Amino acid sequence: MPQNKTVALHTLGCKLNYAETSALERMLENDGFAKKAFDEVADVYVINTCSVTDNADKECRQLVRRVQRKSPEATVVITGCYAQLKPQEIAAIPGVDLVLGAAEKFNIAHHIKNFTEGDSSKICSCDIEEVHDFHSSFSLNARTRTFLKVQDGCDYNCSFCTIPMARGKSRSNTVDKVLKEITQIKNEGVKEIVLTGINLGDFGKNEMQQVSPENFYSLLQHIEQHDGVARYRISSIEPNLLTSGIIDLVAASQKIMPHFHIPLQSGSNTILGLMRRRYRRELYAEKVCSIKAQIPHCGIGVDVITGFPGETDTDFEETYHFLSGLDISYLHVFTYSERAHTHALSIKPVVPLETRHQRTKLLRALSYSKSQHFLQLHTGQSRKVLFEGKNKSNMMEGYTDNYIKIEAPFKEEWSNRIIDWKIR
Repeated sequence: MPQNKTVALHTLGCKLNYAETSALERMLENDGFAKKAFDEVADVYVINTCSVTDNADKECRQLVRRVQRKSPEATVVITGCYAQLKPQEIAAIPGVDLVLGAAEKFNIAHHIKNFTEGDSSKICSCDIEEVHDFHSSFSLNARTRTFLKVQDGCDYNCSFCTIPMARGKSRSNTVDKVLKEITQIKNEGVKEIVLTGINLGDFGKNEMQQVSPENFYSLLQHIEQHDGVARYRISSIEPNLLTSGIIDLVAASQKIMPHFHIPLQSGSNTILGLMRRRYRRELYAEKVCSIKAQIPHCGIGVDVITGFPGETDTDFEETYHFLSGLDISYLHVFTYSERAHTHALSIKPVVPLETRHQRTKLLRALSYSKSQHFLQLHTGQSRKVLFEGKNKSNMMEGYTDNYIKIEAPFKEEWSNRIIDWKIR
C-alpha cells in the first residue's frame, strides 16, 4: 500500500475502546496514513467494536453498509470485542475486508499494508487464551479530558458477560509506565485523566505474576504524589474491589475527583447469585454508606441490568426499592441482551422483552429523579468545573468535580480551564 493513504476510525462501546481507537489512530498516522473524519471519503475505514449488547453488533453492521454506500472501493477493517468473539460472522458481512482479533489489533498498520485489494475477507485472530500482552492506550482527541487505559482483561466469570472471552485474562500496565504516560498527557495540555480498564480494581494483577506489590491503591498513591494533571477520575470499580483505603485516599485527595461509578447489576441477592457476581447487596450498601460518610458531596453512579433470566417481579421490586433507598446520583440502565456462549442462556425462565423494556423505563425514570435530587442538594454551592468546549448551540459544557453536568454560554477563555461555578 503506498504512503499517504487516508484512514477514518470509529469507536463503538466503552471508554477503554475510545482510548484504544485513539492509540490506533496515532499508530496509523505515524505509519504515513492521513486522518479523515468517519463521515468523509477515505481509503481505509476502521471500526473498533463492542459486543456487550446485541445493539452494538447491529450498529457495526449498519456502519459497514454506510461505508459501502459512501466509499465502495475502501478497505474496511473491523477490530475490537465483536471481532474477537465472532470473526467468521463479521467476515461474512459484505464489504468487510479485514477482521483483526485481540492479538492483532495493535498490528493494524502491518495488516492494512499487506492486504491486497480484491482478496476475500481475511481473518487475523487467535484463541483468547493466547492473548497475554498489555498494550498501553490513551485518547488525545480532545485536550480537556483523556481516557488512560491502565488495565485490560477480566478473570471474573459473570454469567451474562462475554468480555473475558473477548479481552482475555486480567493484565496491567506498571505504575512507572503509567506515571510516564501521565507526564506525556500533561504535556499535551490535558487537565483531566480518566483511569480506565475492564476490571480496574484488579490493577497490578497479570497472568505471569499473580502476586504483585502493585495494586490499584498503590497506583492512586503514586498518582497523588506525582506532578501530573489537575484532575483524575476512576472510571468504574467493582464493589468488592473498592477498599476502605481507596475511599480514604479519595476523601483526602485534591486531585482524585469525588466521584465513583460502581456496578451493581441487581439489587436482588437471588439474581446476583445467578449472575455470579462476587458480592451481595449488603456489601454494596455498605460501600455507598462508607463513601457518603466521608465524602457527602460525592457523586455515585450505578450500573444495573433489567430482565436478567429468572428475574421475577419480586426480584425487580427488590432492585427498585434498594436503589430508591441508596444515596446515589444516577443510574446506567441496561436491558439484558442474550450473548452467545454465556451461562445465562441456560437460566430459566426467560423474561419477555416487553417486560425487560418496562423495567428499564422505570429505572431510567428513577435515575432522572436521583440526578435531579443530587443537583438540588448542590444548588447555590460553588464547585470547580472543567469546561470542555463549544456545542452546536453556542454553549459549552463541563463537569463539576463530583460529576454534575454544567452548561454555560460559550466563552473561549473558559475552554479547558477549571472555573469556580455557582450551581443554579
